[in-house]
Amino acid sequence: MNTHIPPVDFGRRMLVLRRRRIAVRLQWRSVVVCAVLAVVIAGAAVLALMTGSYALGPGQVLAALTGRETGIVHDIVVEWRLPRVAAALMFGAALGVSGAVFQSLLRNPLADPGIVGFSQGSYTGALIVILVVNGSYAQLVGGALLGGMVTAVAVYVLAYRRGVQGFRLIIVGIGVSAMLGSLNTWLILKADLDQAMSAAAWGVGSLNGVSWNQVAIGGACIAGLLLLAGVLGRPMRQLELGDDAAASQGVRVSPARLGLILVGVALTATVTAASGPIAFISLVAPQIGRRLTRTAGITLAPAAFVGALLCLVSDYLAQHIAPTPLPVGIITVILGGGYLGYLLFTEARRRL
Repeated sequence: MNTHIPPVDFGRRMLVLRRRRIAVRLQWRSVVVCAVLAVVIAGAAVLALMTGSYALGPGQVLAALTGRETGIVHDIVVEWRLPRVAAALMFGAALGVSGAVFQSLLRNPLADPGIVGFSQGSYTGALIVILVVNGSYAQLVGGALLGGMVTAVAVYVLAYRRGVQGFRLIIVGIGVSAMLGSLNTWLILKADLDQAMSAAAWGVGSLNGVSWNQVAIGGACIAGLLLLAGVLGRPMRQLELGDDAAASQGVRVSPARLGLILVGVALTATVTAASGPIAFISLVAPQIGRRLTRTAGITLAPAAFVGALLCLVSDYLAQHIAPTPLPVGIITVILGGGYLGYLLFTEARRRL
């Protein structure tokens, strides 16, 4: 009697990578989507490095990147334009992963670090360093991280009632965000005119003036946080099934949720410290990534690639769509606001 049981086909092709005792399962569609997005990002990055008041050809850009070009071309590509492109890619990926974490935890497509107040908390901490302490960039990073963490703890505590429900946390976060927004406005109004103008422009979210120093510090922080987010990716997916189901699979629910919240807040705070709060990327990127990969839940890698592409394209448009370069946050608000309207419209139609 043949007792062989054939493997169950769940309708999705999987790629399994094994290394000693470690095995990683990836969906083929997600791998293909991320690969295509990587190619598009590379093309957009080359275009951004080519375009400007001093136009360059793709050959000149590639020669400058490989060290075969010197002089003014090398300075334009490597010293002036490349830090901005690298910052857009890193910060966009960080915001995409941060949004994916919160949308997965709260099981709500409208969950966003900006909506629940964490971005405003980071902005408040950075404003205090800029306007009150007049500190260095390292202090600015610390202030943004501290402000975001304090806001996250406050929202978590205020929303805790025998556990944290996603809807309650969003409502509490919206209230805290409004309070912090008023505090930020008061801080700017009380500051000197020059400081207030720079702080207000920075508060829109801008990559103007980004240097290699900011890219190096922010990139190191973001790389470590993305690695930690990847480690917490499996508990995050199990938490989407509910606390009881996750606990039955060995997940320590409260520590895992708190760790994911801290990682998401730290990613947002790191970006805010370097460029100001760039709105809507963390809201839009996870949902676009989920629709491209057609997965049931939110996945981190597609959200990171989509976030990087959105930030890079938005910054390119901000530099060239008007005679004077605009803050990237203005473009992301336009794109994100349109997507938010579309999302609300589709949700309303679904309930009819």
